Amino acid sequence: MYIPRAFREDDSSKLHTFMREYNFATFITLHDGVPFATHLPFLLDAERGPNGTLLAHMARANPQWQVFKSSQEVLVIFQGPHAYISPSWYEVELSVPTWNYAVVHAYGLPRLIEDGEELYKLLKTLIQTHEANFEKPWPSQLPDDYRQIMMRGIVGFEIQITRLEGKFKLSQNRTATERDNVIAALQESSDTLSRDVAELMKRMD
Repeated sequence: MYIPRAFREDDSSKLHTFMREYNFATFITLHDGVPFATHLPFLLDAERGPNGTLLAHMARANPQWQVFKSSQEVLVIFQGPHAYISPSWYEVELSVPTWNYAVVHAYGLPRLIEDGEELYKLLKTLIQTHEANFEKPWPSQLPDDYRQIMMRGIVGFEIQITRLEGKFKLSQNRTATERDNVIAALQESSDTLSRDVAELMKRMD
């Protein structure tokens, strides 16, 4: 990924926080030289490996998992909010429009989770993570025979992250006044994504 110095983020703790917050990511592999993508929720175990380990599952009918045996590096893209930035918010008259956004690219080698108990643990953790914010979380107490049937229809896998790239393009190359102007304008927007970008910018200050 092309990352100008002003927008590069190398702090792994910040990257991990971002990946957890925007964990519905794009999983990309190559099939006979052709890109193949699946959109999946990922869990991050930051303690496993130097850069952490990602865990997810997909439908067994999805052919993407068949390439895991090739020892080919894969890419997972985590994308946060994004917004159009108007040059009218800058102090310098000769300016052009741009786009503010934040993304993290995680690379690694996938491994199938073939143990049934290990896969079930992954599914329970995924459910508990996303049910936690509900007033009445779903107890997920399914009959064992039904659970086994459902689990046969999916494939679990993990990716030990070999390298992380973070690009937080949030007006770091502008003056403090211009950044404040951008934040103020985005906060007043009716667009949720624009307001979220403003919050990201404020957190970076």
